[in-house]
Amino acid sequence: MDFSLGVEQKLIQKSIREFVIKECPKDKVRELKEDKAGFDPKMWKKLVKLGYLGLIFPEEYGGTEGDFLDLLIFMEEIGRNITPCPFFTTVALCGIPIVKFGTNEQKKTILPKIIEKGHIWTLAQTEKKANNCSSEIELTADVSGDDYILNGTKLFVPFANSAKQILVIARTEKEKEDNYGITLFMVDAKTKGINIEVMPTAAKDCRCEVIFKDVKVPKKNILGTKDKGWEIVDYIFQQASVLKAAEMSGGCQAIFDIIVNYTKERKQFKRSIASFQAIQHRLVDFMGKIEGLKFLVRKAAWQISIGSSSKRLNSMAKASANKIYHNLCYHSIVLHGAIGWTEEMDIGLYHLRTRSLIFDMGDANFHKNKIADELKSNSPAFKEIYS
Repeated sequence: MDFSLGVEQKLIQKSIREFVIKECPKDKVRELKEDKAGFDPKMWKKLVKLGYLGLIFPEEYGGTEGDFLDLLIFMEEIGRNITPCPFFTTVALCGIPIVKFGTNEQKKTILPKIIEKGHIWTLAQTEKKANNCSSEIELTADVSGDDYILNGTKLFVPFANSAKQILVIARTEKEKEDNYGITLFMVDAKTKGINIEVMPTAAKDCRCEVIFKDVKVPKKNILGTKDKGWEIVDYIFQQASVLKAAEMSGGCQAIFDIIVNYTKERKQFKRSIASFQAIQHRLVDFMGKIEGLKFLVRKAAWQISIGSSSKRLNSMAKASANKIYHNLCYHSIVLHGAIGWTEEMDIGLYHLRTRSLIFDMGDANFHKNKIADELKSNSPAFKEIYS
């Protein structure tokens, strides 16, 4: 199966690559690590003006109605340049589920503001258990007339300090059984009772603690159906896992390019270390793993684009991306020598990203368990062994 890019997709790739390299060079990436917002608002406005936020949204709301593969190309380039911006959380984690599960009124109100004005959205899911399961959700939403009252704390919420709206996963039914009792609420980030603090993280990627204390949210702000919100969460995870894997795949390609160039330049015994067979074989191993990951990610994205998403394939893509990205960063630093650990070297910046990327949308163990569940349910031979 050929997953090479078509002419239009190559143009999209070229335009995005040129844009992020120009607007967010590595020195800018270093600066933004210390910035409270965590991204460049000027660059964000340019992304909006160029129409990138409408890449996959329907034309009736101001989007360009692109393919899921177009969105994947965008994420590959974001990862390739490690460009910090709230695109993923706004479009993938919030915008796409609103298109799928929102009412007509919600879509007409929300989507044009994202596409044309660049309103930032974020998803508030993780709590203290951090297991990506419905049993983790303890933030409560209790009925009060025509409103719900939210109480609880969310952790590691990306770009919450810059968000206009927060998509909050809350518990509306106390019984924790079969993913029932979970509801998603669209909450104005400036609502009284919300307190947002940036958390110190190894990746320095602007993750926030968001505390909800007696936060009033109208019933009309529910996304989807009350108590059946975990269906939406699963939908988000399936698509966002592939997009996050695409971001990591793009990062892997950039790391490979860096290390190939470095091994050609670095001299030992009056020779480039790229001339040593041990180095050459290691680079060949890297190349094979990167190409395999790229194929897996694009196949998963293609399945989604034709309306035949595969949970097993989606988890395989993210689990593989987690392992390959981390190992590639580690061995690339080793090839650089001691200086590779410093942030002055670009490879150090990519390595910092592994601290968050491998946990975003599920770590390796989470996805391996998902794959095993799929095999147990759908493969008779595996089911016998598993039992």
